[in-house]
Amino acid sequence: MKELLRTTDITVIAFAKALLHGEGIDCFEMDVNMSVLEGGIGIFPRRLLVREKELFIARSILRDNDIPFEERG
Repeated sequence: MKELLRTTDITVIAFAKALLHGEGIDCFEMDVNMSVLEGGIGIFPRRLLVREKELFIARSILRDNDIPFEERG
């Protein structure tokens, strides 16, 4: 699994997940339970992971929908 997106905005994560699932790309959201440690104020970013072989198309989907992301490794 490779990191596709990292953000503190849960609406961006939800939108990205919906887009990816709509295209048949499985994704996994990491750091969902960090809110227990932070008190629910949203300071720790959540990460969205996809399979390495689907990373290129997943990035294209985000780019086409104006969702900002950093291209890491």
